[in-house]
Amino acid sequence: MFSEKDRAFMEAAIEMAKKAAMIDEVPVGAIITLNDTIIGKGFNQVISQNDVSAHAEIIAIKEASKTINNYRLTDACIYVTLEPCHMCAKALIDARVSKLIYSASEPKTGSIESIDNMYEKTFNHKIEYKKGLFEEETSNMLKDFFRLKRN
Repeated sequence: MFSEKDRAFMEAAIEMAKKAAMIDEVPVGAIITLNDTIIGKGFNQVISQNDVSAHAEIIAIKEASKTINNYRLTDACIYVTLEPCHMCAKALIDARVSKLIYSASEPKTGSIESIDNMYEKTFNHKIEYKKGLFEEETSNMLKDFFRLKRN
């Protein structure tokens, strides 16, 4: 179901999520690839940047767009450690990302399958998606983060 390249890129996204956790942000990381090369990276920075839009995916999209000097990320793939919210899912559509691979489901705000099936709606661009790569690891990372917050 997932290739060795998929595994390597999701591991890179997990490393980005760990960077978020190190600065006390929700541990979510994202990697964008084009032709099997990383062109964008991001991790959650909502609190540290005082910016509600500073999700891992948005930061990765901005970096990828700068890397290729184009706001259209046609044929790109994004690897994310958590199911995208509506804001990020729509940004991926607008950027024309071709493929999404996410690890853990987000039952409260996930827009791909959890609370909505956003990509099943009629948009001018379709994104292929798969879920579950390293799901246990990323789910545990998130659970551990929030468990420490509650204590």
